[in-house]
Amino acid sequence: MEVAAIVQRAERAAVADRLFQGLVALITIFLVALPLVPIVYQSFLSSPLYEPSRALTLSNYLRLLQNPEFREVLSNTLVFAIATTALGLVFGTTLAILVMRTDMPGRTYLARLVISPLFLSPLVIALAWTVIFGPQGYLTQLFRSLAGRDLWNLYSLGGMAVLGGVYYAPYTYLYASGSLALSDPAVEDAARIVGAGPLRTLWWVTLPLLRPALLHSGLLTFITAAEVLSIPLVLGTPVGIELFSSFLYKLGIVGGTTEYGMIAAASVLMLVFLTFLIALQERLLGARRRFVTMTGRATRARLLSLGRIGWAAAASCWLYVLLAIILPLVGIVAQSFTAFLSPFMNPLAVTTLDHYRLIFGHPSYVRSIFNSFLIAFAGGAVGILFTAFVTLVAFRSDFSLRRLLLYVALYPRAIPGIIVGIGFLWTFLLLPGLGTLRNTILGLTLAFITRYIPYGFGAVTPAVFRITEEMDRAARVVGASWITTIRNVLLPLLREALFGGYALLFITFLKEYASAVFLFARGSEVIGTTMIELWRQGDSGPVSALAVVQVALTVLWLGLARGLLGVKLHG
Repeated sequence: MEVAAIVQRAERAAVADRLFQGLVALITIFLVALPLVPIVYQSFLSSPLYEPSRALTLSNYLRLLQNPEFREVLSNTLVFAIATTALGLVFGTTLAILVMRTDMPGRTYLARLVISPLFLSPLVIALAWTVIFGPQGYLTQLFRSLAGRDLWNLYSLGGMAVLGGVYYAPYTYLYASGSLALSDPAVEDAARIVGAGPLRTLWWVTLPLLRPALLHSGLLTFITAAEVLSIPLVLGTPVGIELFSSFLYKLGIVGGTTEYGMIAAASVLMLVFLTFLIALQERLLGARRRFVTMTGRATRARLLSLGRIGWAAAASCWLYVLLAIILPLVGIVAQSFTAFLSPFMNPLAVTTLDHYRLIFGHPSYVRSIFNSFLIAFAGGAVGILFTAFVTLVAFRSDFSLRRLLLYVALYPRAIPGIIVGIGFLWTFLLLPGLGTLRNTILGLTLAFITRYIPYGFGAVTPAVFRITEEMDRAARVVGASWITTIRNVLLPLLREALFGGYALLFITFLKEYASAVFLFARGSEVIGTTMIELWRQGDSGPVSALAVVQVALTVLWLGLARGLLGVKLHG
C-alpha cells in the first residue's frame, strides 16, 4: 500500500509538472501572438477590424507599395540603419580594443562611461542632443557666431545617424570587450613572436577573432535602429524626414483619420523584414566555433604599449565621451533650471525652478512619473519571474514543446515597440474580454513584459547554463517533482541572476515609451509619452525637467540595485 501511495503521488506530481509547463508555454505563446494576430488580420481587411462590415482584400498592401511617401520612408530607414550600424561598429570596436588591449591612460573610467547610454532612454538622449547640437543648440549658436555659418546640421539623416551610432555603440563595445576578455592572448603573442608588430597583430589577429561579436552586435544595432522612434521623431519630423517608426506614428497619432489598413500592412512588412534579419543572424552565428580559441591554462593578455600615442588616444576617447554623452546631459540639466539656455547669456541670470514647479504641480505629469515607477517596479518583478519559468521550461525540462517555446520567447526581438502598442490596442478593441485593459496601467505592463521577454530570458539563461544538471537529477532521485526542484533548488541558485534581471527590466520599463504611444490615455501616462506630448507643444523646459527626473530615477535605482540587491550592471 505504501508503494502504491508513493507511485500515486509521483503520478500526480508528474501531472502537475506537465500542467505547469504547459501553462507557461501557453501564456508565452498567447502573449507573443496577442499583438501580432490583429495586425496581420487588419492588413487584409477593407475597413477597421472592429467594424461589422468588413471584407478581405489586398488593397492595403497595394496602396502602401504605390505610395511614394512610403518608398521614401523605406529608403530613409535603410540609409539611417546602415549608417548607424557602421558608426556604432567603428565607435564600439575602437573603444573596446583601446580599453581591453592597450595601456591607454584612464581606460578604467572610460569603460564605465561608454556604456552609460544603454541606461538612458533614446528619447532623453535625442532631446539632450538638440539642446547642444540642434539648430538653436548651445554649441550650434556659439560656433555659428564664430564661423558665420552652421558647421553641422543635426536635423538631417547624417545627424540622426551620428546620434544613432553613439547611442548604439555600447552594443558593439560590450560584445567586443566580452569577446576580447574570453579570447586566448597566446594567439596574439604567437603573431608577435613571428615578427608582427602590435598594430598589425590587432588588425590581422584580434579583429578577425571579433568577427562573431561584430556580426552579432551589428545585426542587433541594425534591427534596433530600423525600429527606433525617438530619433526620427525628434530630429527628422520637424524637417520632413520620416523613418518607418515615425511614419507609423504619423499615420496613427498625428493624422486626422487613422489609416488602419496601411498601418497594419506596413507593420506586417516590417515584421517580415526583421524576422528575416534575426533568422539570418542565428544562421551566420552558427559557425561561431571557428572563432573560439582554447588553451589548457589561464593566461592574461599582455597590453599593447601605446607610448606617447596613448595620451592622444585617451584625449580622443575623452573628447568623444565629452561631446557625445557628458555635454548633452549637462545641457539638458542646465536647460531644466533656466528660462532659456544661450551661450550669450549667463545661465545664473536666468535660473528658475518654474519647469519643476510645473512638472510637480500638474497632476497628469506627476501621475506619469508614478505610473512609470509602478510599471517598472511591479512589472519588472513579474516579468523576470515569468521569464525565469520560461527559461527553466525551455532548458531544464523534458516538456515536448520546449524547442517551440524557446523560439517563441525570443521572437519579440523582431517586434518594434510601436507595433507592440498597435497590436495590443487592436486586441483590446477586438476581444470583448480584454476591452477593460485598454488605456490602463495593467495593459501597458502587459505590453512591456511581452516586448522584453527576450531581455529577461537573456539575463537568466547564462546562469541556468552554469548550474550543472546533476543538481536536478539529485533532487529527482530523492523524490522531488520538477516543480519542487525548481522551487527549492534552481530558483535559490538563480537568485543573483534574478536580481540582475530585475534591475535590468526595471530600467528598461522605466525608459520605455514606444510601446505606450498607442496605448496610453488620461490616467495611464508614462514619462516617455508625457515628454513626447510636451515636445509636440514646444515646451522644451518642462521636457528637460521631466527628462532629468527620469535620469535621476535611473541613477537612484542603479545605486539601490548595487547596494541592496548586490547587482553589478555592466550594461
